[in-house]
Amino acid sequence: MSHQAKGYAAHSAETDLAPFSFERRTPRPDDVSIEIDYCGVCHSDLHFARNDWGMSKYPLVPGHEIVGRVTAAGSEVTRYKVGDVVGVGCMVDSCRHCRACQDDLEQYCLKGMTMTYGSPDRHDGTMTQGGYSDSVVVSERFVVSVPDNLDPAAAAPLLCAGITTYSPLRHYGVKAGDRVGVIGMGGLGHMGVKFAKALGCEVTLFTRSEAKVGEAKKQGADHVIVSTDDDQMAAAAEQFDFLLDTVPVPHDLNPYLATLKYDGTHILVGLMQEVDPALMGGNLVMKRRVLAGSLIGGMAETQEVLDFCAEHDITCDIEMLDIKNINEAYERMKKGDVKYRFVIDMATLKDTQPA
Repeated sequence: MSHQAKGYAAHSAETDLAPFSFERRTPRPDDVSIEIDYCGVCHSDLHFARNDWGMSKYPLVPGHEIVGRVTAAGSEVTRYKVGDVVGVGCMVDSCRHCRACQDDLEQYCLKGMTMTYGSPDRHDGTMTQGGYSDSVVVSERFVVSVPDNLDPAAAAPLLCAGITTYSPLRHYGVKAGDRVGVIGMGGLGHMGVKFAKALGCEVTLFTRSEAKVGEAKKQGADHVIVSTDDDQMAAAAEQFDFLLDTVPVPHDLNPYLATLKYDGTHILVGLMQEVDPALMGGNLVMKRRVLAGSLIGGMAETQEVLDFCAEHDITCDIEMLDIKNINEAYERMKKGDVKYRFVIDMATLKDTQPA
């Protein structure tokens, strides 16, 4: 049986998110039904709510950093049982058969992944709705187990901010002793610092703000470079093996590329728009540097990052949120006024009246 869910939805690009009642699908044999306890608030949620990327369809329930408890498991489900604490990240389906899917890289599915919200369901064509809600129904392949020793609220952002920064460090072979620069100190950046440190790297944070120097050191950064200081940037020339660039808006990559050693790699995980100002080809050619990108991670790797965090006692720094304050949280997130991820306590949804 399908069931009524409560949540918060955007009804247009111009209006605030508001209480919303909608239908969750009848569970399929491979589905897990989940009561949502916590949902992280990602910058992508804001972009989708405001249709910044021109692909939003309304009404839209955002949220793709979901942690909750299994309430029912379909007849074909083998990995989860009622009561298990589980997570759902940025995708809920893929074609499952292409080369990418067979390689556990569902995020690069050749036919396109099905996003947790704002995507047509592959089976019935309805639009997926996300985790700013009391429940969700997801195929078990796209559900991960949350280890017992992780705080479930602080684990929620690991399903996006965590995997987004962990996956490229693993894929590009970052190892103990490497010198890694992390560009930007938001939800992604502070996780990048923690992961690089846990992997045994010497970590430098690049920030535009002098005010973030102390905070970066507190997060574990060995060094901090204020990128607006030309002398500090010049002193960093050809120092780094890897740069993890978490900045989500166009910014000049050329000064950062100059801080890479030969054969160094600059990895973009935040920027989806054009590179502006233009990239100087010589910054790549003359030192055999690589400019790369990375998108979240596959399901096997998403489980791996949760297990890695449990083993190394890593969580995201969070600020708990009452869902009725979600619009105010969006305004604060736009200004960078959160350390470093809002997480909605879904118990607060019980007091709201659906529209």
